[in-house]
Order: sequence, then C-alpha cells, then structure tokens
Amino acid sequence: MKTEQVGDSRLETWTVDEVQQAFDGNEIVLIDVRTPQEYMFEHIEGALLMPLAFFDAAKLPGQGEKRIVFHCGSGVRSEKVARSALAAGFDRIAHIEGGFGAWKGAKKPFIGTDMATGAPRRVS
Repeated sequence: MKTEQVGDSRLETWTVDEVQQAFDGNEIVLIDVRTPQEYMFEHIEGALLMPLAFFDAAKLPGQGEKRIVFHCGSGVRSEKVARSALAAGFDRIAHIEGGFGAWKGAKKPFIGTDMATGAPRRVS
C-alpha cells in the first residue's frame, strides 16, 4: 500500500491483492465510481455504485467498522473521488491502484456480460 499525506489526512493506494484480501474478509466497503453503464456491463461482485458524476461525500457511510475503498476503470476517477472525500473531512480513504483494469489484468473474479445472451455471468 502506498500512502500520501494530504494535510491532516491520508490517501491510501491499495494493490488489487490487498483489496481482494480485505474485501473477501469483509473488512472494506468497495465503491465503484464508474458510470452505471460501465457497472452494468462488468463489475466486482459486491461493490456498491456511486458514480463520479453524482458523488456526494456527505452520503458516504462512516468508517467505524469498515474502510472505504474506491475504484474506477484505471484509478484516475477513484483518486479524484478519494481526494474529494478527504476534502470533505474523511481522515483516511483509499482507492485501487490501476482500477478495474488492474483487477481484471490480475485475473480477479468479477461479474461480466455474456455477449450471446446479455445475461450477467461470473468471470474468474
């Protein structure tokens, strides 16, 4: 994990392996900030959707029991949202390095779309 001090707060950049381990252990809330269309086509199973276009840090859950980790397609939008959350008063927030592209590149499981039927399907 990489960390960056932002004022009195800390921005964390997690690897896909760190995220999967924490997500599988129910230690984090994973929030996808891509568009609804991107999410519908393919997403990490169990990730919540809060698109960047509608992001409101005041609507985020607290981090009493679980850390919030954002992700997008490449890591650019999720870093932007993470910085917005820090500016809104969160003292520690995280995002996935390389985003969903890195997740898929590491052969992590996700929900995709069966192109023949249009139905969702698990991809491992």
